[in-house]
Amino acid sequence: MKAYILPDLEAISHKAAEIFLHLSKQYISAANRFVVALSGGTTPGRLYALLGADIFRNAIDWDRIHFFWVDERAVPREDGESNYKLAYDTFLSKVPVRSSNIHRIKGEEGSDKAASEYERDMRAFFGISGFPAFDLIILGIGEDGHTASLFPGSESLKEKARLAVPVYMQQTKSSRITLTLPVLNNAGQIIFLVAGKSKSCIVRTILAGEEKGKQYPAGMVNSANNNIQWLIDQEAAGMVTGDKLRQTGQSG
Repeated sequence: MKAYILPDLEAISHKAAEIFLHLSKQYISAANRFVVALSGGTTPGRLYALLGADIFRNAIDWDRIHFFWVDERAVPREDGESNYKLAYDTFLSKVPVRSSNIHRIKGEEGSDKAASEYERDMRAFFGISGFPAFDLIILGIGEDGHTASLFPGSESLKEKARLAVPVYMQQTKSSRITLTLPVLNNAGQIIFLVAGKSKSCIVRTILAGEEKGKQYPAGMVNSANNNIQWLIDQEAAGMVTGDKLRQTGQSG
């Protein structure tokens, strides 16, 4: 695990865009494709806008990149809550990516059907019966420690076989679809984007390697390839001490 403490969301986003560019070249050179799973939420929005801007749009080989999603709400793709819409509006509509390279979750079909179809789509694309290996998964973290649509105490955290599952949010009476932990943990590379003071306590707990950190879904993400990078702004890192960084091999 590596952690980079950066001044603000803008700095986090630029660092993430540089990593995206570097990894895209690396994977395309080795395998002739780069397969990414995107997250929703407010934090990755600036990263996506940068990818759609000239400096990165013109430097990336979009023809060879495939986009999937970490999670989605059970809404139509044009809905303001759609994670697909966020990515489409901020960069996918601005770059020369093939429509056949965009593998969205069809939330409008309902969470159960959408999860089943998404799993079939992933198995067909990767040609596997086990778990797919995404080259890069971009994740965030909620104030309750959730990541993707894996929430504390959820039964979905115990899933060991499925690639995608439906999630029902009792407090908001809403439905979602999410990748499961085994899929996240099988990724080649994972980037966590974390901004805001409200995340500082959870960030400290997870990065310090405390046992309590494993109670949070974000703390359960433990890549089999040991390639997790945390990009954290100063506010989110406010409770992370130098000693804790040294203990876990982080870099500020």
